[in-house]
Amino acid sequence: MTREVRLDSVDLAILRELQEDGRLANKALARLVGVAPSTCLTRTQRLQEAGVIRGYRAEIDPAAVGRGLQAVLAIRLAAHSRPLLGPFVEWARQLPQTRAVHHVTGPDDFLVHVACTDTDDLQHLVLDLTARREVGRVQTDLVFASWTGGPVAPS
Repeated sequence: MTREVRLDSVDLAILRELQEDGRLANKALARLVGVAPSTCLTRTQRLQEAGVIRGYRAEIDPAAVGRGLQAVLAIRLAAHSRPLLGPFVEWARQLPQTRAVHHVTGPDDFLVHVACTDTDDLQHLVLDLTARREVGRVQTDLVFASWTGGPVAPS
């Protein structure tokens, strides 16, 4: 869990730059934010230890690896109870098609973003979901295009 951290203008600049390019070398990052490399490294490590920076990862184009059919599955559990949530989330997260699992409010309990190889793969996934005893309903919406937002900024 992230503890609240006081962020000054240097911290915010580091976060902004790393969100734009997580592969920046420390020296380049230090130059961009206007501090010494040792200061930049100390600040970045503090942000990591506090859980503000949760990790670095490569963003892969699903179509480039054979998973060009994306969908959002709105899933309603048969009963919204705590004992069902954890096992369902763990099962959904381990699926090779799963990109993200969101526990949400409203008529559905989860939105699951998936990337499938084709419509047969999507159909099998939906049938596997509906075969689970805790799943009451699945609505499938195909994704035509996606855009990400800008860097996360503090409020």
